[in-house]
Amino acid sequence: MKILITGGAGFVGSSLAINIKTNYPSYEVICLDNLKRKGSELNLPRLAKAGAIFVHGDIRNKEDFDALPIVDFVIESSAEPSVLAGLEGTPDYLINTNLVGTINCLNYTKKCGAAFIFLSTSRIYPIKAIEKLNFEEAETRFVLSDEQSVPGVSSKGIAENFPLDGARSLYGATKLASELMIHEYNEFYGMKTVINRCGVLTGPWQMGKIDQGVMVLWVAKHYWQQQLAYIGYGGSGRQTRDMLHVKDLYRLIDFQLHNIDKVNGEILNAGGGVEVSASLQELTQICQEVTGKTIPISKVAENRAADIRLYVTDNTKVTALTGWKPEISMKQIVTEITEWITENEEALAYVLK
Repeated sequence: MKILITGGAGFVGSSLAINIKTNYPSYEVICLDNLKRKGSELNLPRLAKAGAIFVHGDIRNKEDFDALPIVDFVIESSAEPSVLAGLEGTPDYLINTNLVGTINCLNYTKKCGAAFIFLSTSRIYPIKAIEKLNFEEAETRFVLSDEQSVPGVSSKGIAENFPLDGARSLYGATKLASELMIHEYNEFYGMKTVINRCGVLTGPWQMGKIDQGVMVLWVAKHYWQQQLAYIGYGGSGRQTRDMLHVKDLYRLIDFQLHNIDKVNGEILNAGGGVEVSASLQELTQICQEVTGKTIPISKVAENRAADIRLYVTDNTKVTALTGWKPEISMKQIVTEITEWITENEEALAYVLK
């Protein structure tokens, strides 16, 4: 099998490539990346050691696909992943990467006669609709109620049939627009496709920052004993997300690579679910336990643009269809990230510190 992974030197792309090569050494894995994100260059030796092929290119440029060989699968994991992208200044890079770039990937996939696995995001769901959901305010987190006035949501989280009317951030809009194009290629070109709407992805080798990769950021700030802040919702730190370890995501992608007919045309929410979720308060507690360090955390009452109170993934559909569900716990995730920073402190300091 030959596989092209876009964003292949990024956190998700490199993790998928290394896991595929580890489990299927005979597969040819090509990683295309423009190395724009700070720290992505640190993954190049890891990819080389695993036997993956790195190609320096940009999905925004159609001609960068011309030199690539014919493949069996394209895993589209490239993105400008920040929910704040384009809100200040021009959205050109965001749109050209997350939408035009995906269309370029689809055209390359069509030329190859290949199948297409797309990593979308939970951020395609509208902000105001999520903010209006019924919730309870527990001691350390916000919790979704079972009684809701809209479909696709319960105490289990948000499902695929949650309403899509409304604004969702420029980032979310580009990913949803890409999803719409994928449906068209599936229907009218007969391309085999699957869309994965991922919750918050995390794990070692993620170059976390304030607007994307929050879990690594939280662990890193504890490790180096730097300040953090609970921003928004009164500064309580109760806002809640589920987390999905990238190795758990790999297990789902592995299934899809080898059972594409079973998931062809599907949209699948995939996240940590209630079982692997935490509020900022709870994440702070876990970081303190694992690192043995306590840091100052300030409180900012005002909400940030495009923020939401809580998001938890309802994995009911993907579990029923594939048998997949997340296995790696919050504490294990924090422990692995802490160990990774400890082992690579000098190399990571300029990115994370």
